[in-house]
Amino acid sequence: MNKNRSWFALITWCVTPALAVALGAAVIFTGAAVAFAGSNGAKPGAATQSAESPRERVFAGLITDDHCGARHDMASGMNSMDCAKMCVRNGSKYVLVQGNRKYALAGSVSQLERLAGQRVSLAGTLNGNTIKVSSTSSIQ
Repeated sequence: MNKNRSWFALITWCVTPALAVALGAAVIFTGAAVAFAGSNGAKPGAATQSAESPRERVFAGLITDDHCGARHDMASGMNSMDCAKMCVRNGSKYVLVQGNRKYALAGSVSQLERLAGQRVSLAGTLNGNTIKVSSTSSIQ
């Protein structure tokens, strides 16, 4: 073996394993960072659970039909409750009018029919533009 090694060979012999370890650590940490960024730090299954079961909220507004909305044709002599019920019998759906917004209502038709034309407070889950109604109460 040659005992007259140069300083360059000695540095190369020391630096090569250090660079290999550094490169391996960089690959591992980069992979971990990408994995955590993809899941936003959430536990596996948490994103699908929240998307499948939106949380229940309380909404307040007027229950009416999607044909007339908040403005019913009073020239027919019917009040807003009778007009909404008639429109639903003719194919319209019940909606909750909240200011300028309309939300389709999914739930017990008999429960919604009792409150047609009234201001209500209802609890339910919002999915898109549809509220799945779980409970209702009239606002006096």
